[in-house]
Amino acid sequence: MKLTFWGAAQQVTGSMFLLTLESEYNILIDCGMDMAHGEAVETAHYGLFPFEASQIHAVVLTHAHLDHSGFLPNLIREGFEGKIYCTAPTRDLTQLLLEDAASLNMRKLKRAEKEKYRARNKKRGFSPDINTDRLYMLPHVASALSHFEVVPFSQRIRLTKDAWLTLLPAGHLLGAASVVIEVKEGEETKRLCFSGDVGRFNYPLLPDPHPMPQVDYLISESTYGSRRHEDTESPEKLLYDIIKEACIDKPGKLIIPAFSVGRTQALLYTLKKLCAQGLMPPIKIYADSPLAFMSTKVYAHYPKWLNQEAQDFLKQNTELFDFENLIYVENMRDSKTLATQREACVIISSSGMIHGGRVEHHVRKNLSNPNATILMIGYAAEGTLGHELLNGRKSLEIAKNKEVPVLANIRKIDIFSGHGDLDDLLYFVRQQPTDQLKKVFLVHGEVNAMQDFRQTLAQEGYTQVEVPQKGDAFEL
Repeated sequence: MKLTFWGAAQQVTGSMFLLTLESEYNILIDCGMDMAHGEAVETAHYGLFPFEASQIHAVVLTHAHLDHSGFLPNLIREGFEGKIYCTAPTRDLTQLLLEDAASLNMRKLKRAEKEKYRARNKKRGFSPDINTDRLYMLPHVASALSHFEVVPFSQRIRLTKDAWLTLLPAGHLLGAASVVIEVKEGEETKRLCFSGDVGRFNYPLLPDPHPMPQVDYLISESTYGSRRHEDTESPEKLLYDIIKEACIDKPGKLIIPAFSVGRTQALLYTLKKLCAQGLMPPIKIYADSPLAFMSTKVYAHYPKWLNQEAQDFLKQNTELFDFENLIYVENMRDSKTLATQREACVIISSSGMIHGGRVEHHVRKNLSNPNATILMIGYAAEGTLGHELLNGRKSLEIAKNKEVPVLANIRKIDIFSGHGDLDDLLYFVRQQPTDQLKKVFLVHGEVNAMQDFRQTLAQEGYTQVEVPQKGDAFEL
């Protein structure tokens, strides 16, 4: 069989791995959008994908985030007719994320059409800054959802006569899975594990990553392959101290950029725990993201998929996320009004990298406000406003030819990062005996992190470690 890396190869986005069996049965593990470029791989021969979509027989989806799921509607548009295997929470969260992406695509398409109309009236050429052929709409999402097949954790199912699939808890996100595929070739059975995104131990709400069975080939993410998480205090203690400093000691505004699916729920649960302990200051907490509101409902719908601590907390408190002074901001008008208010409050809004979403106007309106605190709680890619702030920029351009000084307090914590760090990744790999694991492939990481992680694994006795480039194929 052959394994080809079509995404998340020497970068932290766009997961897409093609496993071709001897029987020419093709399994695609994840079908993610390249969030750095807003697209999947394009080739002159096949169009949106570097393979013939109609020749893919099955897709296995590790979790809902768009860098793993975001190009599924286009796979169906290009001719895929098989099943998409995932857990029930992953299906529901993927629906929300894909529908949200489709709504954004509609706005992009309308904007492109408007620009085309203006160009035609001015009798000049028009070259859109996006490929509108890539923009799927809500009907395409509905079509994709009809292909989903729900698989419970730890249940071994047959994909074809010579291949079986098992999904195991990965942590990271509600319903997220690591994928084990067993393939029989002649008298030999080969086992592969695709890590998906490996979660953290003792993370709010989510179960710990499940131990992996022995496999022959391990495809492991490496996002934190060169670093360890810095914060060691409890999420409650860290968040309480920051709220006190930002909103009570000097009445100001605390703005927390957070992804709507995953991070926001961890934040709300932590705030709920502070309320239950009687520690929450009497200030308003604004959750400014319709997607976060809907995602939180999905989390609440699947209590049995949460960790034991969260289940026990739910029994004692009847709610995981709702508490006094929590306000969901419904429309854009109210969101923009909130951005200019000076009252002491906490605003949780997406996106987490401050790249698109409502959080942008909250941040831009408060960059020069010395009584505002912007709390970064996760990774911010190069080219995003979050990346600029984390790197200490003293002034930023907020509009064309308008630059303002950064007077707001910029804080960073990593306790809510959903990715396991170096120690978690090492624990994940160490479950495989060095003398039986034939090869490790490192994906979903920056090049430096991958190289450092490969060196660390070599010191652990794992000498057969590959860092594939996009398009690299390996016979297994």
